[in-house]
Amino acid sequence: MIRLPGELAKARLQAKMLLQVHDELLLECPENQLDKTIEVTKDIMENAYQMDIPLKTDAAYGSNWGDLKAYNR
Repeated sequence: MIRLPGELAKARLQAKMLLQVHDELLLECPENQLDKTIEVTKDIMENAYQMDIPLKTDAAYGSNWGDLKAYNR
């Protein structure tokens, strides 16, 4: 999570991390950058620490928390 803002900037994304609650992150980004923002975020979170078993993450998107839809691309 600490590396995420720098990696988003390096990828030239306008996404901003707004909130972190334990292992959950809330980001805001332009709709046309959604796929790349999720790709970068998942990569950072799933590779945060080397383990014997893979870390997997889920992503969801929407205009507010009540309208979130699972990201399955």
